[in-house]
Amino acid sequence: MRSDRFDGNTTNQQPGSGLSLGGIVASPDDGSCLDTVQLNLLEQAFRRWAEASPRKDVQLSRRRILLVFLLIRHTGAKLNEILALDPFTDIDAARQTVCIRNSDADHQACAREISIAEHLSQEIGKALADPLFRDSLTNLFAVDPAFVRRKFYERAEACGFAKRLGGPEMIRRARAVELMQSNMPLPAVQKLLGHSTPNLTTAYVSFSEEELQRVTKLFVEREASRKTSARNTFFGKITAIQLGDIQSLVSLINHTGYPLLAMITNNSLQRLGLQTGRLVTAEVKAPWVILQRGDLAPSSSAENRFTGVVVRINKGKVSAEYVVSIGNSMELCSVVSASAAKALDLKVGDVVWTQFNCFAVILHAD
Repeated sequence: MRSDRFDGNTTNQQPGSGLSLGGIVASPDDGSCLDTVQLNLLEQAFRRWAEASPRKDVQLSRRRILLVFLLIRHTGAKLNEILALDPFTDIDAARQTVCIRNSDADHQACAREISIAEHLSQEIGKALADPLFRDSLTNLFAVDPAFVRRKFYERAEACGFAKRLGGPEMIRRARAVELMQSNMPLPAVQKLLGHSTPNLTTAYVSFSEEELQRVTKLFVEREASRKTSARNTFFGKITAIQLGDIQSLVSLINHTGYPLLAMITNNSLQRLGLQTGRLVTAEVKAPWVILQRGDLAPSSSAENRFTGVVVRINKGKVSAEYVVSIGNSMELCSVVSASAAKALDLKVGDVVWTQFNCFAVILHAD
């Protein structure tokens, strides 16, 4: 198992070999960390446990452990970073941020500021406004780390998970994998976790500190209140706009250096206020992603084509879902009919081309 460490550089990886986070765990499919569904089950288990005791003092103690879990689960911070928080000054409910401070002599400095979703910010704010809970935090979050770990292990085992998967480090690791599998830019994930930004292979794919902060904030809010059915979502920068009479061709470069083309109406271009250098979100619905076998690039009218390896297959009665790793921690999801799946006869590990045309790309300027 790899260590929970970032060395500031991305590693070269073959498509389909799992996530590459500068040393973080590979894919959750090998049981190395909990997936999103399991994390949510664990969260619900913590919530039930926190309210289960008939004793008020025990409930208050458990609520503090619940908040510690929620902060690690949603910020990816280390256990010692969360236990060192002053929740009354370091958590800004209005701005929806958590300030992680330096552990050196200059403890007042904010090492990094992590955005959290509105619902979590409101929940924490409501808890801290409870007079009984406030009075119980005489030592703030300064709880014995060994005690916290035991409670984390107990909740994991209560859910039927391996004990080690419930440890704070594994929750942090699972959060990183969760974010990367949702196509959050690697620089934003590493900044959120407090590690150095990787050296991107393409020099002109640069994200400023402000842009990384914006991406993180947009991502956690989108994650908390996702209303789109599109499975494939990417962040990118506009590199060029070719104006036409009715429509415009927008060229993007995503966070890993992949180019992307989108065709939108001139009205949409003006309404969204798009211009070169603007940070946007691109979405492609899974049924619009076409799959084709082979190592060689197919002859196709699709402007967006990426080669990769099938990493997951989910077959149903009328349709089948394929997840294809196209490298640099990026995955594309495609949904095809059952008859098409039979004709393709794809297996995990097969090389395949993913294709979609520029009209299939929907742009959002958040």
